[in-house]
Amino acid sequence: MENKEVFQRYEGNPVITADMLDYSANTIFNPAATIFRNEVLLLNRGEERSGFSHFTKATSEDGFTNWQIESKPTLKPEPKIFPEEEWGIEDPRITFLPEIGKYAIAYTAYSRRGPVVSLALTEDFEKFERMGAVTEPNDKDAALFPEKIDGRWAMIHRYMATGDKKGHMWVSFSDNFLVWKDKQILLKARGDGWWDANKIGLSPQPIKTEKGWLIMYHGVRVTANGGLYRLGLALLDLEKPTRVLARTREWILGPKEEYERVGDVNNVVFPCGWIHNEGDDTIVIYYGCADTCVGIATAKMKDVLKCLQKH
Repeated sequence: MENKEVFQRYEGNPVITADMLDYSANTIFNPAATIFRNEVLLLNRGEERSGFSHFTKATSEDGFTNWQIESKPTLKPEPKIFPEEEWGIEDPRITFLPEIGKYAIAYTAYSRRGPVVSLALTEDFEKFERMGAVTEPNDKDAALFPEKIDGRWAMIHRYMATGDKKGHMWVSFSDNFLVWKDKQILLKARGDGWWDANKIGLSPQPIKTEKGWLIMYHGVRVTANGGLYRLGLALLDLEKPTRVLARTREWILGPKEEYERVGDVNNVVFPCGWIHNEGDDTIVIYYGCADTCVGIATAKMKDVLKCLQKH
């Protein structure tokens, strides 16, 4: 049977597992991704045996093999300074901001108050300017756009008000990274029998294309066997990203291989980072597999945009 998925899995999956670390950890997954000093840099979520998570850097010249992994966590929670990180930090996304020459890392800080979006800036992935929580509780799955929209920074995130039964994707705006205003719904979980019925959230950071802002999102459908995490695509207007130009009706990548179906959380593909190699027009996504390890999948940008044109 013909494989109808736009993204094709890398034959060497999984590419990073906990047994590759020099220190003790339960799992490593959900990596952010960017290009740094002509290498692919991942900022992986590592879950300790305590249950709390941190971030560990890994780099590769070709983005597929020979991963050089930090011998200790790169960024750890600091609950004494940032109490919202009491139960760890999770699921980073990286956006390079050319205007200020820094990389913005949006991540989830977790505590007894619930998840919040926190931000950090860095120039070298060694020193980090941590800003702390920038949203109210029950917010996560965030990334910044790489450039200002109408003079302000813009951020996609997934906010769930108390009592909400569905999680939708929102967009907010800021002048200073600290205070985010004019929050509005960007995409809604579809409900009913859809693959993205119960909640949705941004996956990697937005990519600017000639057709619009390309975003990938994860959608969850609750089944008798628990939540099933799969991926969809959407295209936003370049000048007014609150305007959705297209959204896939069908999921474009879902758990299929054993390393995606069996793990600490079964049936999950969850990318937090991707890169676009303009030379050969390839998009490479780096994704968490069953909350246990890291996988790679690739597609041509032209095929991705063609997929969206149908919708």
